Amino acid sequence: MATRGRPRSFDRDAALRRAMEVFWEQGYEATSMTDLTSAMGIASPSLYAAFGSKEQLFQEAVALYNATEGAAMTRALAEEPTACAAVEAVLRENARVYAGEGRPSGCMIVLAATNCSPANAPVRDHLATWRRAGADMMARRLERAVAEGELPAGTDTQAVAAFYTTVIQGMSVQARDGATQADLDKTVDRAMAAWDAVVTPHDGGGTPA
Repeated sequence: MATRGRPRSFDRDAALRRAMEVFWEQGYEATSMTDLTSAMGIASPSLYAAFGSKEQLFQEAVALYNATEGAAMTRALAEEPTACAAVEAVLRENARVYAGEGRPSGCMIVLAATNCSPANAPVRDHLATWRRAGADMMARRLERAVAEGELPAGTDTQAVAAFYTTVIQGMSVQARDGATQADLDKTVDRAMAAWDAVVTPHDGGGTPA
């Protein structure tokens, strides 16, 4: 009869959350293995045994971030009655999360691997994939609004999603630079004030169709 492996002496979920916070605050390349093991309260052999590698740990941390801090976006896009309300809810929730106390500022998916050496290009590309997925999710909600008659038939849903995604990413950088939730809410106010102009179909030259 085979003997069982020695059980882990740490809470994997809690350790993963602490790793997520370190990556969120410091970014992938600036985070050392010593930073991680210290924050997670485990030794390097345990980290490798549980998570495989720093890159694999980072990928799990990103997925955790999306499932927790990013969950409100998924709910808003699915549950709000109109596309306009859904987009505004996403922006307001991000303003709250990005500038919240007791957590790193800004968005982990936007900030944690913006600049990477060629050796870590797969990490940068991994986050770019997550960012595109968020924009695509918003575009699908806008497409539903077109199908339901809320938005005009010629609405460029990809362009509208790209615009509001750009606002979200800019808010993340502003939060990292010290912007408060009130500051970010002013940005949301202006972004939503532009809603009608943003969703109006345009011809190839940028003129409303």
